[in-house]
Amino acid sequence: MRKQFIIICLVLTCIVNFAQAQETLKIAWPDEYKWKIGSNQKSGNTRMVELLPGNASFKNWTIIGTMLSMMGSTSVSVEQAMTMTYNQTLKNAPGAKITMIEKGIKSGSPWILFRVESPGFNNSDTPESQLYYIIQGKRALYSNFVAVKQPALSVLFVEKWAKVFKNSMLVGN
Repeated sequence: MRKQFIIICLVLTCIVNFAQAQETLKIAWPDEYKWKIGSNQKSGNTRMVELLPGNASFKNWTIIGTMLSMMGSTSVSVEQAMTMTYNQTLKNAPGAKITMIEKGIKSGSPWILFRVESPGFNNSDTPESQLYYIIQGKRALYSNFVAVKQPALSVLFVEKWAKVFKNSMLVGN
């Protein structure tokens, strides 16, 4: 009887540990910016972390990184996520342009890389452009981007950051 109890406890422990296994996307953000966490917000199954260079604030940033994870979101394709992201941007930046750069599958997870370039917004003439990397994990959808206050992204910027994002890794899945 004692042996059965121990086996049941071990099985339950394994089930609980498996259910609690966390999946995350690891991105090696370039050290040259000395990134710091500007904000870390969680609402329900969604977490958003905004990264700023060490000498920047939300008032004076020139480059910003954002990581968004939507746990449990596994039915939205990366193409649909790209379209939804662009449509959301259009509400505040009707002149925004989208360019799909590349898509593929990495270790069984579909991903897409695209840029959104906005010459201005409804409430501001300051331009802003983002390079997005969205990947569908087994347990979550991850949307990540780096933004600059420019009307367009340079080829060198896109090449550099595409490499950063494409070298990211889903862990714990």
